[in-house]
Amino acid sequence: MPKALIAFATRSGQTERIAELIAEGLRMTGMEVELKNASAIKDPAELGGYDAYLFGSATYHGEMMPSMKQFLFLAEKANLEGKCGGSFGSYGWSGEAPPRIYETMKHIFKMNMGGDCLRLKSASLEGGVQMAQSYGKEIGKLAA
Repeated sequence: MPKALIAFATRSGQTERIAELIAEGLRMTGMEVELKNASAIKDPAELGGYDAYLFGSATYHGEMMPSMKQFLFLAEKANLEGKCGGSFGSYGWSGEAPPRIYETMKHIFKMNMGGDCLRLKSASLEGGVQMAQSYGKEIGKLAA
């Protein structure tokens, strides 16, 4: 069974909730999913053995969370080139974090990125549940 890792950095819990909904979408495509807070991952070796990677962060004051920045430096050492990927996050005003993560994954890590990043103010607003699940399904199909 293909496996996906969703690593996230959250401030108020919204990005974690989006991660959970993306995981539901991935599971609908037959993937096994592991969710981890980005700050809990300490070694690039912990990123091995997955077929898809989704990284997400809340945007706070126009930036991704510091724990996601640290995680991305660690992930750069994990040789994710060619792996399937996606990025996501929540935001209050501007939402810069998800596209910055996406661009890092695409251009620095050289990953095979699905569609575009997913940016939601909240999982519970404006169809957020369906959008997050659909994003998971899209990445799951790309990884299959």
